[in-house]
Amino acid sequence: MACANSRGAVLKAEGHTTGLKPAQTRALERLYRRRVPRSLVVTPDLAGHLLDLSDEIGRRLGCLIRRDGVIERVLVGDAVKLKLPDLGHVRAGTVRFRGLRLVHTHLRPEPLNREDLVALTHHRLDLTAAIWRNPAGGARMIELAHLVPPQPGRSDPFARMGPMLVERLDLDLDRHLRELEAEFARAVKSRRVDGRDRAILVHVAVRGETTHAEMEASVAELRELARTAGVDVADVVVQVRERRDARTILGKGRLEDLNTSAMQLDADLVIFDHELTPAQARSIGDATDRRVIDRSQLILDIFAQHAESQDGRIQVELAQLKYMLPHLARRDDALSRLTGGIGARGPGETKLEESRRRVRERVARLEREVKELARRRRQRRAERSRTGVPVVAIVGYTNVGKSTLLNTLTGSDVVAEDKLFATLDPRSRRLRFPRERDAVIIDTVGFIRRLPEALLDAFRATLEEMREADLLVHLCDASDPEVERQVSTVEAILAELELGGTPRVLVANKIDRVTPDDARRVCERLGAIPCNALEPASTLPVVREIGRRLFPDDHALLPAESPGGVR
Repeated sequence: MACANSRGAVLKAEGHTTGLKPAQTRALERLYRRRVPRSLVVTPDLAGHLLDLSDEIGRRLGCLIRRDGVIERVLVGDAVKLKLPDLGHVRAGTVRFRGLRLVHTHLRPEPLNREDLVALTHHRLDLTAAIWRNPAGGARMIELAHLVPPQPGRSDPFARMGPMLVERLDLDLDRHLRELEAEFARAVKSRRVDGRDRAILVHVAVRGETTHAEMEASVAELRELARTAGVDVADVVVQVRERRDARTILGKGRLEDLNTSAMQLDADLVIFDHELTPAQARSIGDATDRRVIDRSQLILDIFAQHAESQDGRIQVELAQLKYMLPHLARRDDALSRLTGGIGARGPGETKLEESRRRVRERVARLEREVKELARRRRQRRAERSRTGVPVVAIVGYTNVGKSTLLNTLTGSDVVAEDKLFATLDPRSRRLRFPRERDAVIIDTVGFIRRLPEALLDAFRATLEEMREADLLVHLCDASDPEVERQVSTVEAILAELELGGTPRVLVANKIDRVTPDDARRVCERLGAIPCNALEPASTLPVVREIGRRLFPDDHALLPAESPGGVR
């Protein structure tokens, strides 16, 4: 007679059960009737019974046992491995364990292997234990492993006990787990003093596609994006492959290592330096049981933090929703809701479909608001155009000092931070020249390499301002080793935006951070004007060049005074 749980459902063995005799199937189902005391990992009697059944069917057997001693699931593997089913999410974050321990057999006298330990860390089991017979005399042996909090000098996130005779195992399991979870709680509390997310950054390079220097620059930029977003980087994983895995980007072994590191480092977030498809994000999330985002989502999060105007906030939300919509692909038929009445009979609308519909409705509403805001911006630009005041837009790679230059030139106090995308909303200020000559100078959002198409909507206000500009001041960072690549990236983006024909001035900022000889060489290579945006006197050549380009009829034109004066 098959066993049943409290709801009357029949409890059956799971896994590789094909080919078992009826008597063997019934013997496996009777395992559900057994109980293990809370203080014991396994009783000698149950260990012997599992080994007898395993020898009889020639396959590995395992039991997932709850803390109250009830056998939750009986699992059947093959001769060399035992695969755990999907156990769902861990019950309580990074402090408590799953509340299940795995006791399983090995047909040969071998200790816990890599797959056993990966399952322990991935599923966050209370512990895992392997039992086998000693060939010399048939004694029942056991080895177990349990998770441990990270400590300096400890490379593995687990500790092992044994091998030893089953009868010699002296461990008060109930007390041991309570003490271990308390130790995890203390470790997490001491680490999470600021409440920030902890993340592991992942970059997978394809051999032959990028150089080592380009790979290092990409990882450094991702790290800086994470810092700007307020994320604590716990580790960085870099892998070079012949090609990226279509399902998980990383290879299987490295993905298992990633999961182990995430558990050991208490990382609740994995950030990929690549565009992830919805299917890839789900596969990696299922494999690691952690939040998974890609580079685009990280940039959108930074945009959301830095958008201050109504225009900026609406555009960022719109970009986020458009990016999120394809990712709403996980079906959950258990969340379906039934409706009744004339014209509304049938299965109704699932939670997924309802979420999609609401997102699409919100997108349509935001697009209408964006069109209205764009109309108002056109009116403002038309008014400015009627006055005949020329417009100068400061463009460049993110975090090269565009806001600092605007402040120095105009004496304003626009927020300037040492972070990527500190400025999202365009800021315009007046720059005054002699003989009642004025110009409007605009600070724009910084560019970045591999700018995803989905993010261009969040740049819309800035792009419109740039298209109306009479002159572009392309600012670069002379102290950055990647300055030439960054200049090329900005030029390529400007060309894609059909702004390649707009006159521009190239300015090399932050020359105070390099030697005079290095600054001279960089400026000569790029054909740039040297500048230290923090020093008003250093920006005078920039202002002279702007004046010469905007007012070519007056060759003697100079600023009314040092930048930052009359405004």
